[in-house]
Amino acid sequence: MPGLPPIGAEIPCSALAINTPLQIRNKLVSVDFRGGWKHRVDVNPDDPINSVRLRLVGLRLTAELLYDDEGAQGGSITIEQSDVDFDPASVLRLTQQFPPKYECTLVMSPCTMTIDPPDGEPLVLSTKDTFTLISQLTQYPPRGDLFQLQKPVDFVDPDKPDTVVATIQKFPVKSGGL
Repeated sequence: MPGLPPIGAEIPCSALAINTPLQIRNKLVSVDFRGGWKHRVDVNPDDPINSVRLRLVGLRLTAELLYDDEGAQGGSITIEQSDVDFDPASVLRLTQQFPPKYECTLVMSPCTMTIDPPDGEPLVLSTKDTFTLISQLTQYPPRGDLFQLQKPVDFVDPDKPDTVVATIQKFPVKSGGL
């Protein structure tokens, strides 16, 4: 019988986000992120019967940075979890028993984005606000289901938190079973 995953389970999910529009300073690029994340299932004290919280315990997504600015090409971008000791804000809610339907809200913050050019020092940025993905699912864990970005995600220089350096504008990511 379908339902919620058991408390304490750790659930890895692959992730693939093709043609992700990414603004880096004044340049718009399109990159393909690959990788995944892992959640640990926790009790949701606000709704312990119909939902669980998902604690992010691992996140790594990478993309090749290809650009043709005066012939330069190469480099990479990595998004990783920067802190595991925060309250789990992700929620998986069972909205219908049969056939099963779920609402899934994944909060991927806090995380860092490292832009590693082929010729220079890596640039390490932090999320300014939340990095939230949402999806309607018919199964959990997902199997190739599409998650969408709730709102654009800004990344800032930690030494200059008011200066946005990069923005993920859309993040159409397929998760699980890839």
